[in-house]
Amino acid sequence: MRAVTIRDGELVVEEHPDPVPGAGQVLVRVRAAGLNGADMHQRLGRYPAPPGSPQDIPGLELAGEVSQNGPGATRFEPGDRVMSIVGGGGQAELAVVHERVLMPVPEKLTWPEAGGAPEVFTTAHDAIFTQAGLQPGERFLVHGGAGGVGTAAIQLGRASGAICYATVRNAARHDDVAALGATVLAPEEFTEHGPFDVILELVGAPNLPDNLNALNTGGRIAVIGIAGGAKAELNLGVLMGKLARIHGSMLRYRPLEGKALTARAVERSVLPLLASGSVTVPIAASFPLDEVNAAYDAFTAGGKFGKIVLQI
Repeated sequence: MRAVTIRDGELVVEEHPDPVPGAGQVLVRVRAAGLNGADMHQRLGRYPAPPGSPQDIPGLELAGEVSQNGPGATRFEPGDRVMSIVGGGGQAELAVVHERVLMPVPEKLTWPEAGGAPEVFTTAHDAIFTQAGLQPGERFLVHGGAGGVGTAAIQLGRASGAICYATVRNAARHDDVAALGATVLAPEEFTEHGPFDVILELVGAPNLPDNLNALNTGGRIAVIGIAGGAKAELNLGVLMGKLARIHGSMLRYRPLEGKALTARAVERSVLPLLASGSVTVPIAASFPLDEVNAAYDAFTAGGKFGKIVLQI
């Protein structure tokens, strides 16, 4: 098979042996694979894949067709359209995935949409509902609303009946994000629009002190991105006085059981919304496998609205 391959920090497309599915696993012929921030860090040697996943083939999400079932795998049949988060190896013509983390692809989704959906919708749903417990009528703020996770989180918040706000640095994307159902704010003005019950933090440490000040009593801050910095100084007295919670979330290193639980939650709560078209997967751009470097450049350039996807 051909796959995106990391060689000394550079990306090339190389031939690799075809993977073979083991017990409970499925061989997927990949049709599309979304790019994520973790891929950028893995390329630079800062974010290794977990044990059992390819270290030199990036890709945290994929969509494709079942090619072959391994021993004991019975949930899907060859030819079924499936999508999934993976520990790595998604940016390849073939990938092995445990059947417990695979999800069916709603008929309405194109391959690029399906390839760009699993990571962002799983991350967003797990952080804001499973962990932060967002409720209808609560005030919900997303920092970084124009990216993949941001666009997914806004739509899920809106669908749940929350009152959604989003910070977006690129003014050219304000109307796009507003169309998803959020009141769009410049990053420096969000404190004026609080208090918020749940804040989804995709930027990192620089926002945390102001997040805490803008939090409602009993509010929750979910940290899922630290591109802007990892260390911050907080006033714990404010945290205590507001009965607040700060928690972090990361999918990649969870054990199979944890990932399977997130997949079932997405199947119950998100796939029906994707199937009906009430939430969508905005695609900023898609690239063929051989143009992987252009795809990564488009991702790192910033200012995009939605997902960058490789079509394979």
